[in-house]
Amino acid sequence: MPDAPRSLTPLAFGADYNPEQWPESVWREDMALMQEAGVTMVSVGIFSWALLEPEPGVHDFGWLDRLLDLLHDHGVRADLGTPTVCPPAWFHRAHPDALPVTREGVRLSFGSRGAICHTSPAYRAAAADITERLARRYADHPALALWHVHNEYGVPVSACYCDTCAAAFRVWLAGRYGTVDAVNDAWGTAFWGQRYGDLEQIDPPRLTPTVANPAQRLDYRRFADAAMRENFVAERDILHRHSPGVPVTTNFMTALSQCDSVDYWAWGREVDLVTNDHYLITDGRRTHVNLAMAADLTRSVAGGAPWLLLEHSTSGVNWQPHNPAKAPGEMARNSLAHVARGSDGAMFFQWRQSRRGAEKFHSAMVPHAGTDSRVWREVVRLGADVGALAEVRGTRTEADVAVVWDWQSWWAQQLEWRPSEDHDARERADTAYEALYDRHLTVDFAAPEADLGGYPLVVVPALYLTTPAAGRNLRAYVEGGGTLVVSFFSGIVDEHDAVHEGPYPGALRDVLGLTVEEFSPLLPGERVRLAPPAGGDAGAGAAPPELTGDVWTEFVVERGARTVWEYADGPAAGRPAVTRHRLGDGTAWYVSTRLDADGLGAVLDLAAADAGVVPRTALARDVEVVRRSGDSGRFVFVVNHTQAAADVPLEAPGTELLGGARVDAALTVPAGAVRVVRLDG
Repeated sequence: MPDAPRSLTPLAFGADYNPEQWPESVWREDMALMQEAGVTMVSVGIFSWALLEPEPGVHDFGWLDRLLDLLHDHGVRADLGTPTVCPPAWFHRAHPDALPVTREGVRLSFGSRGAICHTSPAYRAAAADITERLARRYADHPALALWHVHNEYGVPVSACYCDTCAAAFRVWLAGRYGTVDAVNDAWGTAFWGQRYGDLEQIDPPRLTPTVANPAQRLDYRRFADAAMRENFVAERDILHRHSPGVPVTTNFMTALSQCDSVDYWAWGREVDLVTNDHYLITDGRRTHVNLAMAADLTRSVAGGAPWLLLEHSTSGVNWQPHNPAKAPGEMARNSLAHVARGSDGAMFFQWRQSRRGAEKFHSAMVPHAGTDSRVWREVVRLGADVGALAEVRGTRTEADVAVVWDWQSWWAQQLEWRPSEDHDARERADTAYEALYDRHLTVDFAAPEADLGGYPLVVVPALYLTTPAAGRNLRAYVEGGGTLVVSFFSGIVDEHDAVHEGPYPGALRDVLGLTVEEFSPLLPGERVRLAPPAGGDAGAGAAPPELTGDVWTEFVVERGARTVWEYADGPAAGRPAVTRHRLGDGTAWYVSTRLDADGLGAVLDLAAADAGVVPRTALARDVEVVRRSGDSGRFVFVVNHTQAAADVPLEAPGTELLGGARVDAALTVPAGAVRVVRLDG
């Protein structure tokens, strides 16, 4: 694997730079402003195919030559994009079949971005050609730090349902299953008389009179994800061939609030450097918790290694129903919270705010208001702070616990005709993360079959699709001394969306020590009370409080587990609601109803006691304390999202990196501020 961005020794600070939107007379002004702001790297060329190849086979690299030379002369490195997210108008005029077709049979049109059928031979050939030309021309350019392939795969289009994709899907099925009989078996086509006699009879799961075969739809999501990934790998390999040692990436969107069409566990294995785009979702939730979750998830996709925040916003965005500006200081808190959780920099979309186009109201480092503005002054201050954190680069974030997450299980659970449309895997993951965040526990995410042995506590918020291997992995984790917390509707089906043989919860019933006779989802507005039974097993924790659940209940039968909470009312009144199962040297907890973050937190407190994990309850809510460590030292980041000063104890004295002050046993962080301390020793 190539090294981190070549010669980019400080943390990355900069933005997407689209100078083609401006006359070249503005470029030198941009260079001076970049130096004032402390910019170290910009992403260029991502949407420039029509400029680089204005006609078929006619290329103009002169403007990009001048731009890269100018950046180099001013000490700014380039994250150079392959512009394959936006083929030119002439390409789609010549190859209209390269435009994607929806499941409803509508062919989308040119005029936006990402209008691509990823199996189109014409698109693949053209993308390879422009990538090859860029690689040959710029492989040795001194400004080049990083290659950036495409842009945000999976957004806005991931799957196409055209005839070209149908043929490619059949090839994919042949590679995965071998024979049509194996496909029939995996998809359960005996149901509703869907059996196929030949692979050529299989089409994509286009719109059907009623619910389509769920296993087919799940496989099509896998196929669509794999088709995009094939295109990335093809471009990556061209770039590797011409510029060995220069890392190749593509910008992910790991936040569960932003992209659900990409299996990032698979993609993380293909990039040289994991990078991510993150934008605050103004849906009434605590936005900084979503940010922390996305950063932890991105770091986990990177295998715990440092990654890079390639895009976020200086202030408001433009694509939500309501787009408030960030409060004073929020830009810095957002940026440095990402750095705390493993990013080796903070990049934005974009450098200069556009005057035209769909994103002209999206904030930027240089706003429409110019440099006599709050945003610009905060950008300059942040650039200085990021520059002062150079020694943090390359260190790793320290995690306390793990959350199991699987994109393919999420895909499967999203399909139609589940017991309740109110059960949302993302909501359960968000709630579990929030409960851990409020206990000041730093989270790693893990795939279901990953090695979990290094974590004393593992939480499974939603794992509807659980392979037999994943079930064995979770059992081995508990038997080896781990503490596991599993939420309802997990362990139910295998990789083909087939219900595991025997009672629910299928692949997890042995580790949980129970079976489920029936699901009994609640109607909207219904609630159930949970109370500790006489003689319940609360483990090492204190006596549990009463709780309230909604959305879901189950008829649970203990098969070795003990009840910690039972249903005090509702359809499962008197039955176990939350159980604890001691297995081998560890313990497995099961939660059979939907609890809010406070209620789930009460369960996690008991499970943490089993695991020997001590939540940092002395810290104020919404004050983040995160640690990074490595050869250059051990660093504590404190991010205060509150409106009051916070006192944070430290395990050792140290030195503040953003100012140089000495710190002893405790650190006082002003309201809305960030402090970073290099600990002594």
